[in-house]
Amino acid sequence: MIDKLEELNKKYLEVEGELSKPETVSDLNLFKKLNKEYKSLGKIVEAYQQHKATMVGIDEAKKIIETEKDEEFREIAKKELDVLLIKKTEEEEALKVLLIPKDPNDEKNVILEIRAGTGGDEAAIFAGDLLRMYQLYSEKNKWGFNVINFNEGSSGGYKEIVCSVEGEDVYGKLKFEAGTHRVQRVPNTETQGRVHTSAATVAVLPEVEDVALEINTADIRKDTYRASGAGGQHVNKTESAVRLTHEPTGVVVECQDGRSQHANYDKAMKVLRSKLYELEIKKQNEEIAGQRKSMVGSGDRSDKIRTYNYPQARVTDHRINYTVYNLTEIVSGDLFSFTEKLRIAENAERMKTGNND
Repeated sequence: MIDKLEELNKKYLEVEGELSKPETVSDLNLFKKLNKEYKSLGKIVEAYQQHKATMVGIDEAKKIIETEKDEEFREIAKKELDVLLIKKTEEEEALKVLLIPKDPNDEKNVILEIRAGTGGDEAAIFAGDLLRMYQLYSEKNKWGFNVINFNEGSSGGYKEIVCSVEGEDVYGKLKFEAGTHRVQRVPNTETQGRVHTSAATVAVLPEVEDVALEINTADIRKDTYRASGAGGQHVNKTESAVRLTHEPTGVVVECQDGRSQHANYDKAMKVLRSKLYELEIKKQNEEIAGQRKSMVGSGDRSDKIRTYNYPQARVTDHRINYTVYNLTEIVSGDLFSFTEKLRIAENAERMKTGNND
């Protein structure tokens, strides 16, 4: 573990150096990326430095116990050693958790989608309540929160609403909100005072980054042939036309409008890049669509991750069987206890299974 911590400490200093370079400061996207990495590494490095200080304290206390002639000093050192040994164990456990590889999406911004499920108008009103809860949670985390698109309900709230959330560790915290949320309360339209159950679904999607498209030239077959059509004798007599086939995908592009094979090749490569880029974007969108479907479930009341019971002021997360009785604080954006419990459960599962995906 120490070797890994030393390696991360070295990486932290390297990133710190990169952040101070003028070329990094002038590149906003690079600066943001490195700054996120710096903050993430900083948490581990800070904990490691504290642990190192504890180990120094343990060595000093042991030395005093072994060499000090004054009995009173030795007793003080023994008590100090007992405290430091407990601290050492706690710090080692905390470092083990910090060293669990993170979900690579944890530092990404997100697209947050809330949709009314079963329950008619009350479901749309509940979707609006969830929106307000996440807005307030975002404020507490100092995140940026922007509404992208919405479809209002006929009696208030939203049939669906899509937002972007930007900041530090956004996906790492909001990912636990994905799924079906159920509410139990007496709607304003209910005249008999009966408790109704409604639902809304939440999808939390990591923001798609620009596709870094790399084409292996070994995957491209180049064929030349004589161009046809207008252009005179020069076009027809030389094999200036170019056909490129990207063998892994089967994409074929042709170009014959240039006056030379080189010019046609350059144009064909531009077209090929555009086509492969389009394919990659389509693939990413399909993956996200599948992720959204698995994330929100059916939207049925029985397919739930969390229940908000207003008569009992109770909120229960069914994934970890965690219940609190401070509903007002929860719907006002105080989701920190749920996030912490769910993260602990996730880390415990990763440590148990060794699955870091």
